[in-house]
Amino acid sequence: MTGRPATADAAAAAPSDTDAVRPAGHAVGAVRSRGRLILGLLLLGAAAVAGLVVRSDAADPPFQALDERWLTLMGGPHEGPYAAVASALNWFGGPFGAVVPLGLLALLLVRGRRVSAGFLLLAFLGGNMLVVQGLKHLVDRPRPANPLVRVDHGSFPSGHAATAALLVVVVGALLVPAARRRLWWTAGAVFTLAMMWSRTWLHAHWLSDTVAGAAAGAGAGLVVWWLLTPALAREHTRRPLRRDPPTPPG
Repeated sequence: MTGRPATADAAAAAPSDTDAVRPAGHAVGAVRSRGRLILGLLLLGAAAVAGLVVRSDAADPPFQALDERWLTLMGGPHEGPYAAVASALNWFGGPFGAVVPLGLLALLLVRGRRVSAGFLLLAFLGGNMLVVQGLKHLVDRPRPANPLVRVDHGSFPSGHAATAALLVVVVGALLVPAARRRLWWTAGAVFTLAMMWSRTWLHAHWLSDTVAGAAAGAGAGLVVWWLLTPALAREHTRRPLRRDPPTPPG
């Protein structure tokens, strides 16, 4: 019996040029996660339902008593390290909160990641301008008395909490490797909770405003991520892999 030459068997077993360019598992990364979509829609739906409940009686919604008890716990004195942390988070969610996404957008464009840049723009415009501002104008809930920082109209939902949660999702999707995302989600949850605490400690929002804001921001980010998953996977596949330099002779 005549067998195949050993060189032919070795060539068949060796990875092709296409395999060297495309990372293993790229097809799996292009599949939309149904769980991601479901979680995102549930979070957006929860924020919307809460908004409708508040809109029915903006001055005294069903959970107003809980909000007032929490606000009592957030009483003074408003000084010391807590004040410094709350002020820093207020600044981060305000002027600096716009610098971070813009800086990330510039970085993505410089690196040629146009799909990722589009994801960032769509997530922030959809999450902040459409969802958060839409709910603010729909509900128009009065804020707690005597806020310690400058605020705009409408207490529900919290834009700072929404921006924090949305930023965690976007950065996790674009910059954090999948193997390290569990740690990132934990750190992001702590950051979002800190932002929620700061908004109530500064008497800028009711507790329910911050919960709805975080849900709206995270939900918007997850839905946009689900929509663009195949395009993001194709962009990742097209990025050339780093190859080790050839070993010099001798």
